[in-house]
Amino acid sequence: MFKGSIVALITPMDDKGNICKKSLKKLIQYHIKNKTNAIVSVGTTGESATLNKNEHTNVIMNTLEFADEKIPIIAGTGSNATAESIILTKKLEKSGISGCLNVTPYYNRPTQQGLYLHFKAISESTYLPQILYNVPNRTGCDLLPQTIAQLSKLKNIIGLKDASGDLSRVSMIKQLVKNDFLLISGDDATALDFIQLGGIGVISVTANIAAEYMYKMCKLALQGDFTNARKINSRLNILHHLLFQETNPIPIKWAAKYIGLIEYNSLRLPMTTLLQENKKILKKAIQSILL
Repeated sequence: MFKGSIVALITPMDDKGNICKKSLKKLIQYHIKNKTNAIVSVGTTGESATLNKNEHTNVIMNTLEFADEKIPIIAGTGSNATAESIILTKKLEKSGISGCLNVTPYYNRPTQQGLYLHFKAISESTYLPQILYNVPNRTGCDLLPQTIAQLSKLKNIIGLKDASGDLSRVSMIKQLVKNDFLLISGDDATALDFIQLGGIGVISVTANIAAEYMYKMCKLALQGDFTNARKINSRLNILHHLLFQETNPIPIKWAAKYIGLIEYNSLRLPMTTLLQENKKILKKAIQSILL
């Protein structure tokens, strides 16, 4: 369940900024139909930073309900407060989620010792599988390979989502951890190279609108057919970049609305809608690649 194309699912909202269950259900059905391997619910792309605690839990529970056990659900349970992450994780223990994605504590800028103790405390509080999530350009801290190696020894820390974009780290980390420790890309633009270096898949933003392509690309890559995987990736490459021309999830929510996967292109402040000039560029790319 923790390999291949895993979508970092957007959280659809209505025109008043409330969670749109109708669009959420449609999105999940789309991913089941197109064989996405798993869903991350309420991660960075799911706008965890602007959902309150009840909404956060409710979106995960709605995602589980709509998935109906047809696709594994990984819950975003990270926080910059260790105690808060533990509370959310324990709250979801009997929910049916397959595991948790735990981002490094943002804004606090903890030391490596602080990062180790943070994830250790969460790990010791639960039996749920834990995936570490390193995204330095958004959190202000960087989980280093040596700290990852330490954490990999804890019983239920099973892998890492690495969104650093630094491919040199893949081999470095692989040398420091056991063979069954999962390395998952968190950067669509470098995901194929990440897999070729020993990763087992990608937690993808692009998969929100190109689920079938991302599934096929990852499947081929994991089978060792990098020639055909690269053909698909070359087709998607402009999308990988355009979906980050403004802060994620601004472009991907506009794109999902444009192709009819969600009803409204709604975000909560301080996130704002895609600039008009960027809409034109992304629209052109979507028309040539997906429509």
